[in-house]
Amino acid sequence: MAASGAPREHRVRVRGAHRPADGRRRTGRLTILGPVRIDLHTHSTASDGTDAPGEVVEAAAAAGLDVVALTDHDTTAGWAQATDAALRTGVALVRGAEISARSGGISVHVLSYLHDPAHAALLDELERTRDARTSRARRMVDLLGEDYPITWEDVLAQTAQGTTIGRPHIADALVAAGHVTDRSAAFATILAPGTPYYVPHYAPGAVAAVRGVRAAGGVPVFAHPGADGRGRVVADAVIEEMAEAGLAGLEVHHRDHDERQRARLDDLARTLGLFVTGSSDYHGAGKPNRLGENTTAPTVLEQIEELGQLDVIR
Repeated sequence: MAASGAPREHRVRVRGAHRPADGRRRTGRLTILGPVRIDLHTHSTASDGTDAPGEVVEAAAAAGLDVVALTDHDTTAGWAQATDAALRTGVALVRGAEISARSGGISVHVLSYLHDPAHAALLDELERTRDARTSRARRMVDLLGEDYPITWEDVLAQTAQGTTIGRPHIADALVAAGHVTDRSAAFATILAPGTPYYVPHYAPGAVAAVRGVRAAGGVPVFAHPGADGRGRVVADAVIEEMAEAGLAGLEVHHRDHDERQRARLDDLARTLGLFVTGSSDYHGAGKPNRLGENTTAPTVLEQIEELGQLDVIR
């Protein structure tokens, strides 16, 4: 038995090899002394984060994380840069995406981990969703123009090349023009659903999104399923349908869930045989969310890597 106060040893399964700082190649299990800190939900400039993909991984290292997932909206464009940073910093990288979906008019986000980025059907669906996001953003800017004079060029100025454009970039343009103080204020007022400026966009059904992730060899997890502060949330019956279609887990530990929601979702996950994750939903300076503020158990990461088509980058 370890002496009181001594760091506990955690072993994380790896499929491939781990190359530590000393350059020696090791296979099998990666041994880490002390708690393993795993954050499975972050965003970069490939979608609506403010850090470049490599900077997200560097920030994860600075925050003391052992594992981080890059999960940009409807794109894998940041994977290559994040992979380079992971190999450089020693932070393990879970490659993923946050897929936009809908259920009865309610927005649903499905995190996809370790899927094949070249899978044709999923690629087509993501491209269709990104195109719809861009068309929707243009329409919203047109509607905003008379009351809050911003232009499409103002929105593009808030993006990087290849960014999946969304409401956060319109919010950033509104902030830059002095109409609101920050993104949160824009989302709570001008850009909120129900305002004259809000426009919905195409997204696949929630069950179809789960099936699409599975077909691409990925591991689907329902992101912040109880975040009622964002609007309506789906009923438990919808989550049951998603589970029947192959949903693997629920993101229970998230800052948008209060203790009541966490307890409800934890019970539901147990009933449906789903694993539970926790993560930050980090957006850099775009949101107050901080890396590692909620984390995932190493045993869950093992399940994700076992189910996914890709390896975790180490």
